[in-house]
Amino acid sequence: MKRQKITERDYIKANRRASRQAEIENHNRPVSITGVHKSKKVYDRKSGKAEMKKALPYLFLRTAI
Repeated sequence: MKRQKITERDYIKANRRASRQAEIENHNRPVSITGVHKSKKVYDRKSGKAEMKKALPYLFLRTAI
């Protein structure tokens, strides 16, 4: 019977997989590691404009004079 060697790469891969499974069990979903949390205090022109468009009513009708 031939014995298989466990390489360093296999060990790291198994360790990452086990860590990921433990994380999913703890949080009930996969947790994003690379996601950046955006500060609410930072000025953001794009979201400000989007909020203004939502707030404006559609009652302003353009009429020809």
